[in-house]
Amino acid sequence: MTTTTSMTTTPPRSAPLAAVLRTETRLFLREPGSLFWILVFPSVLMTILGLIPSFRKADEALGGRSVIELYVPVAVLLAMIMAGLQAMPPVLTGYRERGILRRMSATPVRPSALLAAQIVLHGAASLGSAALVIAVGRAAFGVRLPGQVAGYLLALLLAVACVLALGATICALSRTSRIATAVGSVAYLLMMFTAGVWVPVQAMPGLLRTIVEFTPFGAASQALDQAASGNWPGITHLGVMLVWTAVLGTASTRLFRWE
Repeated sequence: MTTTTSMTTTPPRSAPLAAVLRTETRLFLREPGSLFWILVFPSVLMTILGLIPSFRKADEALGGRSVIELYVPVAVLLAMIMAGLQAMPPVLTGYRERGILRRMSATPVRPSALLAAQIVLHGAASLGSAALVIAVGRAAFGVRLPGQVAGYLLALLLAVACVLALGATICALSRTSRIATAVGSVAYLLMMFTAGVWVPVQAMPGLLRTIVEFTPFGAASQALDQAASGNWPGITHLGVMLVWTAVLGTASTRLFRWE
């Protein structure tokens, strides 16, 4: 008598995540609007500002630096704000609204894989845009490369983590994609102001600047500027980003619903 033994091989957990990531990447690349606003627009905005002659001149009021030098970290943060507050929340909320996350819970692919894929994609797009902004600033306007590379990378990673945690919190609190878009737009305008898109943080009045530096992107703007100047980012600014990331990450984890 011959005995046949059937062995079932369980696929590694990373396989479903990799498959979801590939699928989400293809969908993401089919959205020219998101690609433009995250990857291209920050560099275009910085180029337009750099074409203004007075913005390229050193200003004693700005510590002997030009306005365009101050706008490089601002443009870097702008890409992150676009990705975390405008692009990601409507996508995830739309998946939940259409029941995609609920149906995924009955498959080997867990809904958390979709969330992880979106975070990886938008985080990578933000970092790619940051590299492009720095390259354009250097090539077109002679802006010096970051003097403190390790500190700059640390500030970048903390800023990305912070904005994605904020985006995930918006997803958790929004029942529909329309609400996510509306809430994200309000947060987007506030974060653009604190990042220094309209007025560089360094040029803000004393009290306003102090308040802004305790917001996620006010602290990020200062940390990036310090690292770009060759100094290690201030512990206070790094700590502010770390605390915001922890608080928002905890809130989004506890409040997020798959259905």
